[in-house]
Amino acid sequence: MASETMKKVIATKISSTAPAAPPEVGATLQRLRLERGLTLEDLSRTAGVSKSMLSQIEREKANPTIAVAWRLANALGIGMAELLTAEVPKVDPIRMLEPHETPTLPGEHSGYVLKILGPMELGGRFEWYELVLAPGGALVSHAHDPGTSEHLTLLAGSVEVEIEGFKKKLKVGGTARYEADRAHAIRNLGKTEAKALMVVIHR
Repeated sequence: MASETMKKVIATKISSTAPAAPPEVGATLQRLRLERGLTLEDLSRTAGVSKSMLSQIEREKANPTIAVAWRLANALGIGMAELLTAEVPKVDPIRMLEPHETPTLPGEHSGYVLKILGPMELGGRFEWYELVLAPGGALVSHAHDPGTSEHLTLLAGSVEVEIEGFKKKLKVGGTARYEADRAHAIRNLGKTEAKALMVVIHR
C-alpha cells in the first residue's frame, strides 16, 4: 500500500515539474508578417530563414530555434517576447474619424453648411448634424416624415426658427425642440456666423 502511495507522489512530482510545451508561434508570426505587408519570400530574404521553414512555422508544423526566433524578431522589428507570445492583440474599441472624413452637405447658395456627424447606418432613425449658417443664410426644409422632431442647440451666433409662420429667436446655449413634419426653417439674421448642433429623431 505504501508502495502505491509513493508511486502516486512521484508521478505527481514528475508531472508538476515537467517542462511546459513550447509556444506555438505560427499564428503570431503570420499576423505580424501580414500586418507589415510582407510575403513569405520577403521575410525569408530579410531574416535569412528559408521560405519552407517559415511556412512550416506558420502552419505550426515546426517551432523556431532561439537563433531563428531572434532573426525573425529582428526582421520584424520586435522583441522576441512579442514573437513568442500567443496573445492576440486587443482590438482598439475607439474608431476615429478625421475632420476630412466627415460627410458634408454644402448649401453655398443658401448660406449654410451641414456636417453629418451621426453614422450613416442610423440614418432615418437618429441623425445629428453640425449646422453652420453664414450671415443671412438659411436652412429651409419641407415637412419630414410624420412624427419627426428636431432639436436645435445654438453654439454660437444668433438664429431664428420658423414653423409655419411661428418664429422664435434662439440664444447661445439654448435649445429649440419642434415638430419637423411641418415646413420649417432656421435662419441667421445676425451679422456673424452662427453654429448649431441639430438632432433629428424619426418616429
